[in-house]
Amino acid sequence: MRGRVAFVTGAAGGIGRAVCEALAAHGARVVAADLGPGAAVPPDSAIEWCRLDVTRVDEVRARLDETVGRLGRLDILVNVAGVVSLGDAEHLAEAEWDRVIDINLKGTFLCCQAAIPHMRAGGYGRIVNLGSVVGKNGGNPRPWLDAAEQEKAGNVAYGVSKAGVHMMTAFLAKELAGSGVTVNAVAPGPVSSAMTTSFPQVLRDLVPVGRMGTAQEVANAILFLAAPQSGFVTGEVLDVNGGIWCD
Repeated sequence: MRGRVAFVTGAAGGIGRAVCEALAAHGARVVAADLGPGAAVPPDSAIEWCRLDVTRVDEVRARLDETVGRLGRLDILVNVAGVVSLGDAEHLAEAEWDRVIDINLKGTFLCCQAAIPHMRAGGYGRIVNLGSVVGKNGGNPRPWLDAAEQEKAGNVAYGVSKAGVHMMTAFLAKELAGSGVTVNAVAPGPVSSAMTTSFPQVLRDLVPVGRMGTAQEVANAILFLAAPQSGFVTGEVLDVNGGIWCD
């Protein structure tokens, strides 16, 4: 990936940080974007930080335009920015629904939309979105056995947002295939992170491999889809879930 320019959202989180480091380790110049503060990096690092609110279309376009104007190209976009939401549907507040859909689904779309003209102009691109097993399996909890499981696991707003990301990936893959741009997604299962510290042990025990995943394992899957050698893979939602869901 030497000479490639990558833009990664949600870069301050565990998965986002792992993705940035993996891309940089393979030669890419990485612009790491997040709403929160980024980690300190050495002056000669291939990773640089910028602040970005993915729900603000003008800000998204400005950041990507600035990246291309300064670095000359945009080859890779990895949309990691997202939030989790817990609890049952009956008590889900409208404001919480809007927050999750805005960040996870609309934010991913706005970043893809802003990247499209730059990648089309270059005749090349790799877009990788972050989905989730919860966007496929109707949620990990088993409320018919224990309603309390839902209180500490992803809810309907989160699942719908990620299912939307999966379908968006398919639509964009077909729209952009003729322009040399691939669009794929990675759908992690339970991953050890600050967002999953309260994930119930009874649900962890449902993972066939016997453990939660790691941010590095998700980053490795993203690295594969972002690589130049993966040009014949597009519209794919790659499961990284330890066997908790097989399709």
